[in-house]
Amino acid sequence: MLKRMVGFTLVELVMTMVIIGILGAVAVPRLFDNTIFQSRGFSDQVKASVRFAQKVAIAQHRFVCLNFTATGLTLSLGTTNACGTPVSMSDGSASLNAPSGVGFVSTPANFNFDVLGRPSFATAQSVSITGSNAAITIEAETGYVH
Repeated sequence: MLKRMVGFTLVELVMTMVIIGILGAVAVPRLFDNTIFQSRGFSDQVKASVRFAQKVAIAQHRFVCLNFTATGLTLSLGTTNACGTPVSMSDGSASLNAPSGVGFVSTPANFNFDVLGRPSFATAQSVSITGSNAAITIEAETGYVH
């Protein structure tokens, strides 16, 4: 009677260890670095906040100013392009702050939306977030954000 041997060969064990080593060196560090996720989330929040500012300007028939810092955005209301009353965003706060390690590539110029939802600049403005490869563009005539 022949007995069949069961087990792994040395080649199979070495190949398994090589694959685990490659995964450990390449894939695992990416799982623990969440800067990409945070920058994408901040980019989405900025885009939503700019759209929200335009909608508030139209709905309340008032100017809404967007004031940028290196790592955040504040919205405020006014009857002219000089704004002063803070606008509460969807989470109830008056400003949007970037997570640590995330911010604007260069601080965008402050601008406002008029009572018809048009931005105060003459050419389209682009806002870039560190770690995010997609820029946020605000069209000049319509204020469309994409």
